[in-house]
Amino acid sequence: METKLLTEFYHLDEFRSLGGYQKKGGYEVLKKALAMQPQQIIDEVKASGLRGRGGAGFPTGMKWGFLPKNNEPRYLLCNADEGEPGTYKDRLMMERAPHQLIEGMIISAFAIGSKKSYIYIRGEYDYPIACVETALQEAYAAGLLGKNILGSGFDHDMDVYRGAGAYICGEETGMISSLEGKKGQPKLKPPFPAVQGYLRKPSIVNNVETLAAVIPILRDGAAAYKKYGTEKSTGTKLFSLSGNVVKPGNFEVPLAYPMKDLLYGLGGGMRPGRKLKAVIPGGSSAPVLTAEEAERATLDYECLAQMGSMLGSGAVIAIDDSQCMVDMLGVLMHFYHHESCGQCTPCREGTGWLNKIVHSILEGRGRLQDIDLLVRVADNMKGRTICALSDAAALPVLPMASPTSA
Repeated sequence: METKLLTEFYHLDEFRSLGGYQKKGGYEVLKKALAMQPQQIIDEVKASGLRGRGGAGFPTGMKWGFLPKNNEPRYLLCNADEGEPGTYKDRLMMERAPHQLIEGMIISAFAIGSKKSYIYIRGEYDYPIACVETALQEAYAAGLLGKNILGSGFDHDMDVYRGAGAYICGEETGMISSLEGKKGQPKLKPPFPAVQGYLRKPSIVNNVETLAAVIPILRDGAAAYKKYGTEKSTGTKLFSLSGNVVKPGNFEVPLAYPMKDLLYGLGGGMRPGRKLKAVIPGGSSAPVLTAEEAERATLDYECLAQMGSMLGSGAVIAIDDSQCMVDMLGVLMHFYHHESCGQCTPCREGTGWLNKIVHSILEGRGRLQDIDLLVRVADNMKGRTICALSDAAALPVLPMASPTSA
């Protein structure tokens, strides 16, 4: 069964409009938040254990706490550049509930003292962009954005920024570079964005789902939110299930939900006559799990890390016994080679080599020693670049680079 803290009303077409959203309690939590002290909101988010839903899983309240205690302007940046293959939960949220995102952002901006925010949306997401822009116009017209929001004295402006059409702009510093009108290339850290981000000012970067989750946390309290999931993986999460299942889609379940129940229950199981072969549990950059591992895994940060993979963005890709793992690897390596920004040599050259070797195997020109070469190249790419794209390309190679995988 799903647990719908965020998606309860996504089936209602009117929920995307201001009037429909308000009928279901929309912006009531904002009123509550504006009557609180900003630090109270930060403390509640910290107490909830909310972790970033974009992939890294870093504690949200802790990230907010890194902002310097000064009077510098600071920015809230929503990362909606959803480019991880297999992930489509943020698209659903922007299409079905744009005001939910906006309300979560206003509350978060108030908490961190930001008067300006941007929603950086993947460039190909024409319809979600249109939905969010319409919702912003409604919010401004209703006095929910702009000067003196709801008579609170808090001013806040929000804009949409269409992404540059590059996967690398989903990395927070690459996104900031793009927002600044530069090449969408990641920057060295430190300094971290919370100290020196957009326009060299303190900036907080959060995912769409993370910002929306602030609403049920403040509405029901941190203790109620922590009833879902585990001690270290609290709350609910949206999982994008795709691949060889009967019923793919987005499902909101508590963290630590059994992957087997997602695959065979909510997902309807494998196609008739087919058996589960492997699962990519957290988007294309997550190392592959075998069928046996997947069927005993739970969907939380700790369990998947112990299995040598990761929860990532929550994109669960099911692979059945009709598929060749080398074909799958070929698709992934083409993607990462194409999407590398070329700034770091291990990534620029390494993704090219991985792509070349895998496609040589697929075209019948492979050699036995190519398996060892794949592993050596992948090992030399990990941990040697500014951002994690190089690691994202290397990680799927290592478990797949086995003669038994095909």
